[in-house]
Amino acid sequence: MGDMEVTIKEEVRAEIKIWNYVLGYVKIAVVKCAIELGIADVIENYGSPMPLSELATALRCEPSRLHRIMRFMVHDRIFKQEPINQHTVGFSSTPLSRLLMKGGQKSMAALILLMSSPTCLAPWHSLSARVLETGNNISPFEVANGKDLWSYAEVNPDFRELFNNAMGCDARLTVQATIEGCPEVFDGVESLVDVGGGNGTALSLLVKAFPWIRGINFDLPHVVAVAAKSDSIENVGGDMFMSIPNADAAFLVWVLHDWDDEECIKILKKCREAIPEDKGKVIIVEAVLEEDKEGDELGGVGLMLDTALMAITNKGKERTLKEWSSVLRQSGFTRFNIKPTHAVQSVIEAYP
Repeated sequence: MGDMEVTIKEEVRAEIKIWNYVLGYVKIAVVKCAIELGIADVIENYGSPMPLSELATALRCEPSRLHRIMRFMVHDRIFKQEPINQHTVGFSSTPLSRLLMKGGQKSMAALILLMSSPTCLAPWHSLSARVLETGNNISPFEVANGKDLWSYAEVNPDFRELFNNAMGCDARLTVQATIEGCPEVFDGVESLVDVGGGNGTALSLLVKAFPWIRGINFDLPHVVAVAAKSDSIENVGGDMFMSIPNADAAFLVWVLHDWDDEECIKILKKCREAIPEDKGKVIIVEAVLEEDKEGDELGGVGLMLDTALMAITNKGKERTLKEWSSVLRQSGFTRFNIKPTHAVQSVIEAYP
């Protein structure tokens, strides 16, 4: 193959890719549309390939427009099309479409609805300004919405509910991956404080899987005020920068990536104060970036998450192994180990 032919093929691939950037918003918009209409739920509950006419009737949609939405999603392999008889085809579920079900065990619908909401989309228009400016830790989210993420959630109940549902959705996936991939992490842990535990979804999964654990769901007072009540879980309101309830182990899922190194060290020092010196540990569930590992799809997700944190939080970021090591060492932890899971996050065990 000559150099000219290689160059032409590269240019063709570049043109296809640039169109994906030009119209990149289409995918998220169509998926959001599918979630709002409940398409995945209806097709899954139908139990066999569902013809367009019946799908349109069930959803009360205009058939020709629904056909165009479904045609796009079939092409993107969100749904599959299968013959019903000689003249009719129907739509069937796939593992991907089941993640869009509002009531599915592994649903990511709430997370998609959060990230595609006007509140979370608006900050992306200011990303270049954030990159250009120095000495300014005001996030694009705050520029777009007038308050930082946490202050905005506190005074906007609808967004707070959207945010809590999304975090609960991610917790179900992440904690389940942790339970299945690293159950030994919880051996000997009799009490566990979930720092930044939100509505208690993560902790409820853990105490169900490991019933010997007494759980403490710890978050801001207005957050735990709406958390579910449980005999095995105590909801405690407070500020993790001030103090954290005592327990055998502190558990943090997707908390530390919201803060810069200095704030992470403050949180981790409070965690260290809350656990026993001899047998205590901190269990961190976060992404561990591998910057030079090309072609790693989960690694690519981690890099996208890191960029999202730059848009939505004031100081948040995902961290490399070297960065985690530095933060943990400065927080007073003498050793740690990292265990990968089938999710984008890994499990980090840190010991005093």
